[in-house]
Amino acid sequence: MSKPINFSHDLIWPRVSPFIHKTITNYGNNCFMWFGPRPAVLITEPELIREVLTKNYVYQKARSSPLSKFAFAGLVAHETDKWATHRRLLNPAFHLDKLKHMLPAFQLTVNEMLSKWKEIIMLKEGTEVNVWPYLQTLTSDAISRTAFGSSYEEGRKIFELQIEQIQLISKMSRSIYIPGWRFLPTKRNKRMMQIFNEVKALILGIINKRMRMIENGESHDDLLGILLENNLKEIQQHGHKKFGMSIDEVIEECKLFYFAGQETTSTLLVWTMILLCKYPMWQERARKEVLQVFGSDELDYDKLNQLKVVTMILNEVLRLYPSGYMINRMVTKETKLGDLCLPSGVQLILATILLHHDTEIWGDDAMEFNPERFSEGISKATKGQVVFFPFSWGPRICIGQNFAMLEAKMAMSMILKHYAFELSPSYAHAPHPLLLQPQYGAQLIMYKL
Repeated sequence: MSKPINFSHDLIWPRVSPFIHKTITNYGNNCFMWFGPRPAVLITEPELIREVLTKNYVYQKARSSPLSKFAFAGLVAHETDKWATHRRLLNPAFHLDKLKHMLPAFQLTVNEMLSKWKEIIMLKEGTEVNVWPYLQTLTSDAISRTAFGSSYEEGRKIFELQIEQIQLISKMSRSIYIPGWRFLPTKRNKRMMQIFNEVKALILGIINKRMRMIENGESHDDLLGILLENNLKEIQQHGHKKFGMSIDEVIEECKLFYFAGQETTSTLLVWTMILLCKYPMWQERARKEVLQVFGSDELDYDKLNQLKVVTMILNEVLRLYPSGYMINRMVTKETKLGDLCLPSGVQLILATILLHHDTEIWGDDAMEFNPERFSEGISKATKGQVVFFPFSWGPRICIGQNFAMLEAKMAMSMILKHYAFELSPSYAHAPHPLLLQPQYGAQLIMYKL
C-alpha cells in the first residue's frame, strides 16, 4: 500500500489481496487458507460458483465484524426469510419504470459537476483536475436526490457522516480485533457512537416527515417514499407490525442506499475515465456514439439504451476493476459442493477478480482493455457461464444494478459530450482494497469541447 504500481492490470490482484494471491501462487486455485480459527476454501469453478450463488439459503453471507453495524446493515446483512421480506418490499423502488423518473435528478447532478469543471477550465485550457472527489460528490448527490427527494440537503449531511464512519471503521479493521474493545470510551469509539446516533436521528427525522405526508395522502416517487408506502401496505394487509419492517430496519436500508449507491458507481465512473485516457481510441468511439445518438437532444431512457459502445466499455471496466472483487459465503451445516465436503462454519471465497482476469475464460488478452469482447452482450462473452458477476449473481444479485448502470451511462454520456481528457503525468496508479478506489485520486488533463 505504501507505493503505487505500474499501470498494468496484472498487478491489481496482488496489490488488493496479497494474502490470497500468495496462497494461490503457492498452492494453485484448489486451495484453502485460515483466517484465525476459521478455514476458508477458494471456489473458482464456474459451475460451483453458480450453485453457491443460486442456493442462497444454504450458502449464507459470512458473518461480518461487529464494527460493521456502525456503518450499515440492511438487506445486504439479512438472511433467509428476513432477507426475502426486505427484498420484496424494496424491489418496486428499483423497477425500471421508477428508475426512468430518476433521470432528471441524475441529469441535474451531472450538470452541477460539469459546471464546476467549466469554472476551473475557463482559467486555462488543458487544466489538471482530480476528478475522483467530484465523481464521489456526483454519486452521493444523485443518491440523496433519488432516495430522499425534497430532503436532499439532509441526505447530503448523512452521506458526509457515513463517509467519516467508514473511514474510522477501516482504520480499526486494520488492527487486531479484541472482543469488547468497541465498548471502551476511547476517542475513536465515542466518535463512532456519536456518528451512529446522529445519522439515525437525521434519517428518523426524514422518515417521520415523510410518514406525515403519506398519511395526508401525498405520494413520492423517490426510494424512501416507495419503501415506506410498500411497508405500510404490508403491515395493513396482515394487520400486525411484526410484518413489514420496523423503523430501525427502514433506517438501516436508508444507510445502505447511501453506501452501496454511492461508492460502487463512483468507482465505476473513475476507472472508466482513467481507462478511456489510456485507450483514447475507445474514448473517441464512445464520444462519436454519444453525439450520434443524442446530438443536441435531451438524454432520455430509450436513447440511453441505444448506447452500445458505452455499455461495452462499462462492462469491460467492471470486468477489469470490479469494486466487489471478492464475495464471501459460509455454510451453516455440513454441505456437499461438487467433490468437496464442507463442514459447518467453513467460509467460501468466490474471487470475482480472479475469474474476471482468467486467460482460460477470456483468452490471452484477458489482461488487456478490450470492450469488443462484449459487442454481442454479456451472455455471448461469457458463453453462458457464471464468470462475470460484478454485481454478484443469482437471487442475491445487487438490487441497485440497473440504478448504477443507468446513472453511469447518463454521467459518461454527458462527460464525453462536453469534455475530452487525458492522463496527467502526476497520476499514480494505485487501486485500493476499499472497493478498488484510486488511492491517490485521478488526475486528468481536461479540455472543454
